[in-house]
Amino acid sequence: MRTNVLDRAARHRPTTQAPLLALAALTALAAALVLAASSHAVGPYPSLGSCQVFPQPPASTSPRARSLPTEAAWNQDISKAPRDPRSAAYISYILANGGGSIHPDFGSPRGYGIPYAVVGSGQAKLPVHYTAYGDESDPGPFPVPGRAPVEGGKHSDGDRHVLVVDRSACKLYELYRAFFVAKPRPHWNADSGTAWDLRSPALRPDGWTSADAAGLPIFPGLVRYDEAASGRIEHAIRVTFESTRNAWVHPASHCAGDTANPSAPPMGLRLRLKGTYGLGRFSGPARAVAEAMQHYGLIVADNGSNWYISGSSDRRWDDENLDVLKRIPGSAFEVVKSEAPIHSC
Repeated sequence: MRTNVLDRAARHRPTTQAPLLALAALTALAAALVLAASSHAVGPYPSLGSCQVFPQPPASTSPRARSLPTEAAWNQDISKAPRDPRSAAYISYILANGGGSIHPDFGSPRGYGIPYAVVGSGQAKLPVHYTAYGDESDPGPFPVPGRAPVEGGKHSDGDRHVLVVDRSACKLYELYRAFFVAKPRPHWNADSGTAWDLRSPALRPDGWTSADAAGLPIFPGLVRYDEAASGRIEHAIRVTFESTRNAWVHPASHCAGDTANPSAPPMGLRLRLKGTYGLGRFSGPARAVAEAMQHYGLIVADNGSNWYISGSSDRRWDDENLDVLKRIPGSAFEVVKSEAPIHSC
């Protein structure tokens, strides 16, 4: 996962010697320029129109129901769901294997967060050539423009996610390690890709990956600026951990773990910020994020830095406001019981 420029500077504070101060300032400036040059800033984004990002839970779902085993789980309020009996063991394992507090993996710098594009019915479809997981990917062509924003910028060498919502068909297209090739025939090369019907709660086939390691969609778990600024985020948030169990629980469908330890979090595990954790210090978008973590929680979607939560790259974020979320310790979370059993790989 990438590190915020401000975080890098904080970890390398110089001594009071003037030459070191000057060198540190130049280093921080150079890092900021590199990050800013990765691509133009993004945001605001076009509206999704009438498209809902996956269906709501069935009306018959009890407020005290376990976490659902379908993509409707993203929109399920689990603030009153039963606590998993192994919750303490999960939290202890996570804290013993990486960072110990929430870290927003998004903000105003272009290279920090995951951008997306919104297209309509006139968008041309391009072929997708799969370079790694073609047998677990949906065949193209996809309506993904050649100029669609790439996570980290077009010259990045990270996960390079590309997310596109077709608001005319209410479909979501996601690519992993995606590279646009203009000649001789325009197409995308990608390690994997998925087409999601936003009107259906259906899962990926068991054992299949997606653009995310867990076989989950990425877009519904992103904190988007407009919803955060409105004060209401009504869905779960994508989270990563450094060490995960080689197992999944629905709505996840794929393993990517490094251990068989039953205390390690499997892909798809649902966590929530304890209702007793006070939110008085939070305001604005940060308050909306904290409230969402209490009501809708976090879903384990990939391996990465501990407690890193995902959001859209957007020039409008107030990074100082988001930084307050870093005060929330992992010990303030608990694991929610899932309706589906854990599938070990």
